[in-house]
Amino acid sequence: MSNSPSVSLPALAPDRVHEASGPAALAFALLQAAQPREGKGTDKAVLLIVPTHLRGGLLPSGVAPLIDPSRLITVFAPTQTDQLWSMEEALRSGAVHAVITLTEKPLTLTQGRRLQLAAESGRTLGLLVTGQEGGSNASETRWLCVPLWDEVDSTLQAWSLIKNKRGTNGSWTVRLNDKSSGTAGVVHLVSQTGERPHPEAAAS
Repeated sequence: MSNSPSVSLPALAPDRVHEASGPAALAFALLQAAQPREGKGTDKAVLLIVPTHLRGGLLPSGVAPLIDPSRLITVFAPTQTDQLWSMEEALRSGAVHAVITLTEKPLTLTQGRRLQLAAESGRTLGLLVTGQEGGSNASETRWLCVPLWDEVDSTLQAWSLIKNKRGTNGSWTVRLNDKSSGTAGVVHLVSQTGERPHPEAAAS
């Protein structure tokens, strides 16, 4: 991976389980889950597994800039054990494009390894959205995702790769845009603050 402004959305290793934390972690996970992957288009559903007490769910209009809401299937699970069982079965089945799970407690190493084996078996991307204490030591990568304040652009985010089993770490500053330009146009890497044009300046 590179943090050069010329590269596209930081790609995750396919058929593996990754994790993200921070206030913008769910947006990161939804964007990554929406990306086409080798041998797979974007026609399959994306499974979102959440604790039952978060039954309010996501507003379709809120996630539309990140992923087509019609592709998103939400599953509510009463315990984290049920969440992880559902995630493992969905990953292994290969029936969905990606599986996102919101966890509230760290996973044991055995739980994390089971998810990795299931992802490899079903050739499916897994994403854990975790608390600050982390999710699983078996995760392929770990990301910290936070929004950045800007007086003009409310979509700026910082994505920091803080653990990477197969490479180096890095940081990206990204801007979200309207999805009408296609999935590949949802995210733009932007330059450092002093060199960063505002959206209307970039469009002129």
